[in-house]
Amino acid sequence: MSGIHFIDIAVIVVYIGLVLFLGKLASKSTKSEEGFFLAGRKLGKIYQFFLNFGNATEPQGAVSTASLVYNKGVAGTWTNFQTIFLNPFYWFVYVWFRRVRVTTVADLFEERFNSRGLAWYYAAFQMGVAVILLGVGNLTAYKITSSVVVKPETEWTASEKASVNGYNELQLLEKQSTAGTLPADLKSHLTELRDQKARNELHSYISWLGSDIARWSFYIIFTIVIGTYMVVGGLKAAAFNDALQGFLIVIFSVMLVPVGLNAIGGWHALAEKVPHIKFQLIGGAGSNQYGFWYILAYTWASLVQILGLSANMGILGSATNEYAARFGGVSGTYAKRLLIIVWAFVGLIACALFMGPDILSDPDSAWGKMSNQLLPPGLIGLMLAGVLAGTMSIMAAKAVAISSLFVRNIYRHIYPDAPEAQAVLAARWAIVAVLATGVIAPSLISGLEDGVKLIVEVNIPFGAAVMLLYTWRRLTRTAIWLAVTITIATNLVIPRLAQDLNFFALRPSLTISDNNQPSAPVYFEKIVHEKTDDPQSPLRGLGRFNFECWLLSHVGLKPADLTTVQRETTKFFVDGLLPFALLISFSYVTKPTEKARVDAFYGKMKTPVQPTAELEAAALEETRLNPSRFDHLKLLPGTHWEFLKWDKTDAVGFLTCCAISGGVIGLFLFLLHLASPVASP
Repeated sequence: MSGIHFIDIAVIVVYIGLVLFLGKLASKSTKSEEGFFLAGRKLGKIYQFFLNFGNATEPQGAVSTASLVYNKGVAGTWTNFQTIFLNPFYWFVYVWFRRVRVTTVADLFEERFNSRGLAWYYAAFQMGVAVILLGVGNLTAYKITSSVVVKPETEWTASEKASVNGYNELQLLEKQSTAGTLPADLKSHLTELRDQKARNELHSYISWLGSDIARWSFYIIFTIVIGTYMVVGGLKAAAFNDALQGFLIVIFSVMLVPVGLNAIGGWHALAEKVPHIKFQLIGGAGSNQYGFWYILAYTWASLVQILGLSANMGILGSATNEYAARFGGVSGTYAKRLLIIVWAFVGLIACALFMGPDILSDPDSAWGKMSNQLLPPGLIGLMLAGVLAGTMSIMAAKAVAISSLFVRNIYRHIYPDAPEAQAVLAARWAIVAVLATGVIAPSLISGLEDGVKLIVEVNIPFGAAVMLLYTWRRLTRTAIWLAVTITIATNLVIPRLAQDLNFFALRPSLTISDNNQPSAPVYFEKIVHEKTDDPQSPLRGLGRFNFECWLLSHVGLKPADLTTVQRETTKFFVDGLLPFALLISFSYVTKPTEKARVDAFYGKMKTPVQPTAELEAAALEETRLNPSRFDHLKLLPGTHWEFLKWDKTDAVGFLTCCAISGGVIGLFLFLLHLASPVASP
């Protein structure tokens, strides 16, 4: 096949063999539930580094960052780079998840509120979320692989040739429209081509994996490999693979920069071939770039959703002690922040390579097209192995988290006396089921940018509940039921189903365009004519519906007067703040949890993890007898808030994280300044 050599295939086969070997090697420690789900709580700083680095450094982050930079400029990196502001917060959060000493996040609701119903609700919801997350992983691996194995023109079918010709014709007509030279009799044809592009019917290249059969075959084979080593090895297999994946992801991230710079004519060619606006990390006021308020809104939403992730307890709870969780977690995620800078420059190089007549129909293919064009045989295989490794590690951690939820919070409730071997077997079957279901999820996602944003949106409802569960003792289970259900409807269900409901999708008042930018839809991601061949047919909205802006339009907001980024900013502010308003309001009007249970929960959370099992048991017993023994450490005594005063480790760690975050941002700005047209001689 064009774009892939037998050497590349050999590299991938060797990698898959190594992954399966690591899964078998890890199987010796997976006989018990704690061994399978938490690696026996014996993962030290190094394993924690790789586990967190692998879990944070997903290939969809690399591919989507390059895609967004290619499409929107460097400001597009904020979709991933905003996490640089979260590391100081992680220094405290990672202690919460280790000190609570449970197996799953769902266990929190059962222990804190004595509510199996909430535990079931969280477990069931996260199983649905896992399908989406696995879908993003599958889509990432497919997007890159399909853009590498390109079909030569001599092999195109008639429909494929028409698709490419239509795309090229669209580019020509768009240029004429922008220049004001488009003939009047071609305007309706331009509209028709735009509709076809919005429906993803036009392409700038054809892949061997473009057919439905090839695509589904890829998903199935990819999933079988992940399932095999995870079913055998559990979380420890994920940790082993993360160590391997960490090495590969650094290689495949870095390798495209020097070969890309060489292809465009050197470092100085970036300034010559890429528009200056593409180098702006923060967009100017009133522009359609990502500005301060967007970064703030998206960062807050990201922070909230992270606490709701089902994999948190497995990753952080597996640490041998608090410092291993803190150090490994923070250092692992900082390694990703540095790689984001590399990914951004890959996107800038893609701008230099694929602009003008070579512009890509699908920005998500930028990474794969660069690999196909620039890398020799062997290195393409290494790059694909890195992508497969990274995607596998993310999907594996999610699959183990879901299997632990199923066993601990559903299976154990039905079969409380089942032996551990039987429970581990059930966990393995749960991994098989969730991975199999994840095969169908890519069809629900329009692209990698949509997938990345969906990952943030989907966990906000329970993320807000977990944040308050850790920090506010007045929170009630009834408030969680009501607030989570409402926010799931407003954040996820209605926005994602609206395109299939004629009440929204065909409503003239909702299929309108921006007052200042006629090509930008206000409420939907895309607007097309109901009938492809009839420009006079009604307009239909496609993609996510901005339900948040539609709600605010009833209280005075005018979404059509805002820019696309301002509407996105509004959406993330509503998504990130609404659940807290609901949780706090409902908590004050519903019955609180019994005081003894609440005291016991927060007493345990304040009890430091001890170095030995004997000391751990003694410390927890002392707290059980006197749950208020650490209350003198509360930052706000006499209130419902459970924040603690900082000790030396807290303060030094937080300030160090702030300094490192500032240094990484400074490094990014410095490199952009060196590369930008302003800095060039």
